[in-house]
Amino acid sequence: MIVSPMSIASVLAPLLLAQSAAAPATTPATPAPVTPMTPDVVASYDSVLPEADFIRREAMVPMRDGTKLYTVWVMKKGTQNAPILLSRSPYNAHNDAYRTKSQRIVDIVPVMDVEFVEDHYIRVYQDIRGLHRSEGEMVMNRPIAGPLNPTGIDESTDAYDTIAWLVKNIAETNGKVGIIGSSYLGFTALAAEINPHPALKAAVPESPMVDGWMGDDWFHNGAFRVTAFDYALGQSTGKGDAGAGIARGAGDDYAAYLAAGSAGDFAKKYRVDQVPFVRKLTENPAYTDFWSLQAVDKWLAANPLTVPTMLEVGQWDQEDSYGAPAVWNALKNQPSAKDKLHLVIGPWRHSGANHYGYDLGALNFAGDTAKQWRTRWVKPFLDHYLKDAPDPQTPRVLTYTTGLDQWQASPDWPMGKPVPFYLGAARSASFTAPASAGKVSYISDPASPVPFIPRPISLGDGAQWKPWLVRDQRFVEGRPDVLGFTGEALTKPVHIMGAPAVDLYLATSGTDTDVVVKLIDIYPDDIPEGAAQGSRPSMAGYQLPVGIEIFRGRYLQSFAKPAALTPNKVNRFRFTLPNVDHVFLPGHRIAVQVQSSLFPLYDRNPQSFVPNIFWAKPEDYKPATISVSYGGKEASAVFLPIVP
Repeated sequence: MIVSPMSIASVLAPLLLAQSAAAPATTPATPAPVTPMTPDVVASYDSVLPEADFIRREAMVPMRDGTKLYTVWVMKKGTQNAPILLSRSPYNAHNDAYRTKSQRIVDIVPVMDVEFVEDHYIRVYQDIRGLHRSEGEMVMNRPIAGPLNPTGIDESTDAYDTIAWLVKNIAETNGKVGIIGSSYLGFTALAAEINPHPALKAAVPESPMVDGWMGDDWFHNGAFRVTAFDYALGQSTGKGDAGAGIARGAGDDYAAYLAAGSAGDFAKKYRVDQVPFVRKLTENPAYTDFWSLQAVDKWLAANPLTVPTMLEVGQWDQEDSYGAPAVWNALKNQPSAKDKLHLVIGPWRHSGANHYGYDLGALNFAGDTAKQWRTRWVKPFLDHYLKDAPDPQTPRVLTYTTGLDQWQASPDWPMGKPVPFYLGAARSASFTAPASAGKVSYISDPASPVPFIPRPISLGDGAQWKPWLVRDQRFVEGRPDVLGFTGEALTKPVHIMGAPAVDLYLATSGTDTDVVVKLIDIYPDDIPEGAAQGSRPSMAGYQLPVGIEIFRGRYLQSFAKPAALTPNKVNRFRFTLPNVDHVFLPGHRIAVQVQSSLFPLYDRNPQSFVPNIFWAKPEDYKPATISVSYGGKEASAVFLPIVP
């Protein structure tokens, strides 16, 4: 039988039409032609391509009061039955989850997270309430529900509600959560441990903000840190997105703050005095309930520790050196903390553990110490509690011994026993008490305060700010208002592990004063082995600060009730320097410096007692003679926590 072409066509035509109707179009629709008036703004652009090796999701997570918090998470493709690692931040979670435009997850997350996401952790970032893309009202270091906070809502409840939502709504999770973060994120990590959600299995609070008056961001022993003004303005403006800063120009901040007068006058001049958190600072200069009831170490001490916790702080943390050791001291003797609490002190600046840890200022270390900590100790610690990995036998205390450049595990902290290093005659210092008593004096003039780093000073310059605690102290040599007491060259190493304790007998001709003490390691004049090369400073003769701290005299008798000092009466000032693990090597010399200002980091003490230093008047600022006693019954010393 012969079939004509027309017959074949008539048979196939209905079939071809049916197939075309059933099959999806394989050719994208042709876009409309553009014209000069075609709008040039698109609604969105997703830079994550199908070939990316990660998944990124976001949600508005509801809290118990109905407020929704912006939350974003990333994970490597193929992730299943995985733990969640959470950070709760005031610093823009959206950017934390996509720092670099890339199709590789190791590029988009911060360097501290690389090892975790590569091992299929689900990394979650969240904006705290009131900031960036989250709803609600932001309150700086929101107090725990209680006397200062009657709302029943705090960072603890927000963490609880967040964790409850995450384990229910992220299909890829194994239901176990860890929390980690530095600075403000260290604060929110600690808050999550108060009445914690059952799914919270481990915490790594790094350089946490714990007590802003005693020794973290806002004050140190009552002396005000002027950097709080810029921080308060930036966090209080435009939900933290505006990047607001005080427009004081690009000149020397030393000159700018000096010209303004008091710290309060500076705030008025630049119209930040009515910013709510600035008012909280200026209206509450003493350690009343306003601050003491916000102290996180006290919150934690009121409850048994139930979450395994690794506290971390940098030995030269220029912002929050106080918090982690304070929490350690508050909790370490709890029976429940025996196998749950760990302390780490590394050779870092503030948050330096989250970056590259090869060096700090002029100092070089034995490799990337930050990565060493994250890979050798943090990840195995979290793997154990979040992934059921074998117990890594995390040291109770882990410190990096500067001077020797090696990690050291210890069963407790502090490890050293206090040994007095005495100040003596002729600007000497020794482990032997002076043979005779005496005193040495200097004039402290508020019109010419001692700079905390060499001028010109820019408090917003990270290159100046981040390493300032290791700056060579020779820049103040020759100033008549800085007393230096120096020991002989060591014939054997001196190893300290703990917080050096100041015990200083001092008098002022005024009615108030600040006392600044520096413990210094003076390198020998010959260039030591491994000294910095090229553009890096030589360490020959370097005066390395091992610890620097300040104490405001009006709080000598009571932090809560300031009082005037009696002119020319010898007072005993006792306070501690930051915690350190350091070896003074043979050939080095140990030195102590005493002065009365660290400007403009700390506001000037007028040296005459006034009710509130924030509002001191020009006529209140007066020179004073400061006398430091040595020997006899008034043997000034710094007690060094020495180990064999």
